[in-house]
Amino acid sequence: MICWMFPGQPIAFADPLSDDPEFLEIALLCRDTTGFNPLENVASPSDLSESVRLQLFGVCSSLHRFKQLTNLGSGPDLIAEHSMGIYPALAASGSIDAATALELAWRIGGCLAQMGNRHQYALGCVIGLPGGTLETVTANNGVHIANHNTSRHFLLAGEREKVAAALVEATDAGAFSANIFCCDAPLHTPLIAGITAQLQRIVAEYRFREPQIPLVEHIDQTNLTAAAIPAFLVDELCRPVQWETTYRTLRSRGATRFQEVGAGSALAKFNRWIDSET
Repeated sequence: MICWMFPGQPIAFADPLSDDPEFLEIALLCRDTTGFNPLENVASPSDLSESVRLQLFGVCSSLHRFKQLTNLGSGPDLIAEHSMGIYPALAASGSIDAATALELAWRIGGCLAQMGNRHQYALGCVIGLPGGTLETVTANNGVHIANHNTSRHFLLAGEREKVAAALVEATDAGAFSANIFCCDAPLHTPLIAGITAQLQRIVAEYRFREPQIPLVEHIDQTNLTAAAIPAFLVDELCRPVQWETTYRTLRSRGATRFQEVGAGSALAKFNRWIDSET
């Protein structure tokens, strides 16, 4: 059984595939839909933050890979998504089209970016500590675990000074890697609750079809339905990504081949880590 996995926002821009006509088509669709052209990042609209541009680049990369696999006649039995990978995952499932996936990522990303005008937020990647120890660290510093990627790989989110302090404590507690990254908003934490009304208004403008391929969401590992998608698109921004649990659920449902449909190979690496502990 084949599972397509759609990763979230990449941490950096990859070299654009300017000589690939299929990527060019998606890049132009992105430009026409959002004003951002992933082939001309430097010349992109100045009102888009780097995080939003990265999110759109990630969606474009996933849509491109999805199209490549489809052209090869390769199709999945299951679809899984991680964080902002939900938008191209919805497109791959047949629930929305590519333009809507890009527009949703752009509009929701822009709404999240407004939080950065009021506070300075950051993400912290912690590798090497068990979840229980890290929960104590986050509670001590007033930040949140945003991604439970494996039993020893986590992403924290919160105000930058607090995240920095949490990383110091995590290192003292034995983490062998602790890195901080800038971000617009504390994704996948309760801190997003302050803008849920705005997010709900955005999502309410769209209509979603029933996914034609089972799409397993990353919170409770249920199959998303058309009726459940609008609430999930808001709820998932307020709650942590449970990738380890999601991957184990996909395995238990019979998935044996996993293809990462997007930029990088982060999810494949997480999967290998999880398998090594089984």
